[in-house]
Amino acid sequence: MDEPVGAVRPARPVARRPVVRPVAEDETPDGPPCPACGTPNLAGRRFCRRCAAPLQVREQAAALPWWRTVWPFRRRVRGSSGRMLRRTLLVLAVAGLVLAGFLFFPLGRYAYEDVRDKLGKTSEISPTGAAASAEAPGHPAGAAIDGVTNDYWGAPALGASLTCSFGTPFRLVGVVVHTGVSTEPQEFRRGARPTRADLLVTTEDGKVHRKSLSFNDKPGKQESRMGISDVVSVELVLREAAGQGEGRPIAVGEIEFFRRA
Repeated sequence: MDEPVGAVRPARPVARRPVVRPVAEDETPDGPPCPACGTPNLAGRRFCRRCAAPLQVREQAAALPWWRTVWPFRRRVRGSSGRMLRRTLLVLAVAGLVLAGFLFFPLGRYAYEDVRDKLGKTSEISPTGAAASAEAPGHPAGAAIDGVTNDYWGAPALGASLTCSFGTPFRLVGVVVHTGVSTEPQEFRRGARPTRADLLVTTEDGKVHRKSLSFNDKPGKQESRMGISDVVSVELVLREAAGQGEGRPIAVGEIEFFRRA
């Protein structure tokens, strides 16, 4: 007679033990060693057969010399290169070039002063005195700098000159000359008036700058722009004139000078 079947407790599950796959003989470790664990690997593998570390490691770029990390010489920039250092060196280089052009190159300094003349304001400067090499009776040299055009300096002949002196050196940026005996057209034609003159500008160091002036044969001011520093005197020498005749001196109604404010 069969025995009755009783309750059976379930068995405890047992985990399957890992099976280690043996290395095949064709995987002969004749390749480069792993950089992490040193295990040899076959050529062409990307990961180590033991620790799975990457076998192809990128080479680090060699450190660059300092002069190749600063603009404009750099081709590659290291991560440690300072942007502030490069900007500072650039500003210093530009400032050095500007200073060198101003101090050592006359053309650079002339361009700098010319820009200041054009952008800056001007103001009139009055001479401290005026003297003429020759003058007609009743028409002295001082009449050319008295601020009015109803009288004039009368030169008896061509070649006569008017010299205006200044107490303080200044930057001369313009000269205005009023030619003729009057600003009225009818009166203007009755007197002799200059049509060409030389302007001799003397600076504080004794150097003389010569500029040729041409005047329109009509009443009104004749403007000439220039840019000369450290001016101490200006001489106007008459070279050509219109309307000359007996008892008709060459008339310069007024001469005005302008400096950079």
